[in-house]
Amino acid sequence: MPVKNRFAELHEEITAWRHDFHRHPELMFDVHRTASRVASLLRDFGCDEVVEGIGRTGVVGVISGSASGSGRVVGLRADMDALPIEEATGLEYSSGVTGSMHACGHDGHTAMLLGAAKYLCETRHFDGTAIVIFQPAEEGGGGGLEMCRDGMMERFGIDEVYGMHNMPGLPVGHFAIRPGALLASSDEFEITVTGQGGHAAEPHAAIDTTLVASHIVVALQSVVSRHVNPLKRVVLTVGTFQSDSAASNVIAHRVVLGGTVRTLDPEYRQSVEQRVHEIARGTAMAFGASVEIDWQPGYPATVNTAENTAYAAAVAREISPQVNDNVDPILPAEDFSYMLEERPGAYIFLGNGDSAACHHPAYNFDDDATPFGASWYVGMIENRLKLE
Repeated sequence: MPVKNRFAELHEEITAWRHDFHRHPELMFDVHRTASRVASLLRDFGCDEVVEGIGRTGVVGVISGSASGSGRVVGLRADMDALPIEEATGLEYSSGVTGSMHACGHDGHTAMLLGAAKYLCETRHFDGTAIVIFQPAEEGGGGGLEMCRDGMMERFGIDEVYGMHNMPGLPVGHFAIRPGALLASSDEFEITVTGQGGHAAEPHAAIDTTLVASHIVVALQSVVSRHVNPLKRVVLTVGTFQSDSAASNVIAHRVVLGGTVRTLDPEYRQSVEQRVHEIARGTAMAFGASVEIDWQPGYPATVNTAENTAYAAAVAREISPQVNDNVDPILPAEDFSYMLEERPGAYIFLGNGDSAACHHPAYNFDDDATPFGASWYVGMIENRLKLE
């Protein structure tokens, strides 16, 4: 199954959908225009059922195959939301919304899955049911979790689920995947250090929170270097350091540190949290200060099931000879992880060519990647729900 010829015929139409989404970016769960457009197109294609409002603003389309003897159901997911970034591409179809743009290619993901849905509705060359999932709020809102909490997997009887993301730097037409952890978990923390403010000329009469917080920052660097197996991947970053003093001759009464922890290993996700608490409290106690720690769990690691990864890679190889099925994992986070916690499946990268990086104001999805991505979505249905 090479790239489907039908997608050459549909390319202009799919590109027009993508450019329309790009002009009208929407954030988080407020994807009302995008979701309405998606639902309308799915109905036009002839989906057997279109359900809106799953996970607040998600859309699900149901497409029955020409046979149903297998009784099996496969889900395909695309994300719809944009980012709060001012676009700097200068494109004819640039964002028309100040301060928002599709800087991660979700407009492309949505358009490709719509193209696949149209093809599947036309052909129905599979035995079972295809579920096309259009998700809001991937960019920090946990829309994938909300759709799962809404009972999506049970309601539509999904047996396995697959997702895709474009990858800048990987040539168009190339795919990359791996079994196991592909993307990291991401948690945030805030450490508030409280001491005793005072005059810079009288440090003996104060408890210097700037000093205490600085020692905490330095000590936290030992978590990765001395607590984590060197063969494992954990990143701990303190990204903010803010005191309640704006004067050079004042010892701050309070300092707030903010940071993130990313890891591919669930065991370290828990143990690093414990170690951060121990270091912050122990260091503060040594200086006579106190701390409060606010730990905010984020997305879990995106973990591909080995068997389903093999299926996804096999379909990719039918489309392109350029498939890396053991790509190095990366440390951004992705909330498709919640769907993979509920059902077996896999997440794959699709080359976006020599573009700016995701989340960059000059980023743009490469429309030449569309036939490859749409063909892969269709291939996952036709291969996993093969007609006998």
